[in-house]
Amino acid sequence: MGMTLIKELPELERPREKLRMLGAGRLSNSELLAILLGTGTKDTPATALADRILSMCGSSLAWLSDCSPEELSKLQGIGMAKSCQIVAAAELGRRIASSPKTRRARMGEPEDIAELFLEDMRYLKNERFKALLMNIKSEMLAIEDISSGNINTSLVDAREVFRPAIRRGAAFVALIHNHPSGNPTPSGADIEITGQLVEAGELLGIRVVDHIIVGDGTYVSMKRDGFM
Repeated sequence: MGMTLIKELPELERPREKLRMLGAGRLSNSELLAILLGTGTKDTPATALADRILSMCGSSLAWLSDCSPEELSKLQGIGMAKSCQIVAAAELGRRIASSPKTRRARMGEPEDIAELFLEDMRYLKNERFKALLMNIKSEMLAIEDISSGNINTSLVDAREVFRPAIRRGAAFVALIHNHPSGNPTPSGADIEITGQLVEAGELLGIRVVDHIIVGDGTYVSMKRDGFM
């Protein structure tokens, strides 16, 4: 028995028609990928190609956020053009998820800060340290990349944290870094570094309001959870 092509499906079962009539939220991962692919091959419909991609990444879209076009194009029926479309869509989704709705978003609570970084940093394979700069109203001024690598006292320099804060006239700073292990529990080094930066901020008149540690889909607020 031959494989059913998308055009042979009932209208409401076709991914594009289903999206138009019911909304993107009602589509499966496979159906969304099929729309990105656009067309399949002579023998394989787009939905089957989409299933092939999901099978390759264990049905988890997280894999796509760190995938290269070359890796995807190794799959039969997925050329370089389709691979680039998928990788571009994954990156666009990541940027949308990590972007604040407004440049002057108010960062009043730990979850407000964590929301900016959770999706962007949860899949990183090495530690990244960032600083969120805020004005006196706790409105975001900028996000600064401080260091990359294993976070320790030699990589996190107070001057690198507070130099941009001084330049932008920030009143508050929130520290953010990720744990590639997926477990956001603060280490002894995390607690030590945070204490040093809090003290440095007090000398400069810039308050460190929190240190958010990002794990895999979760986070720790060192201020809220009693680590600072």
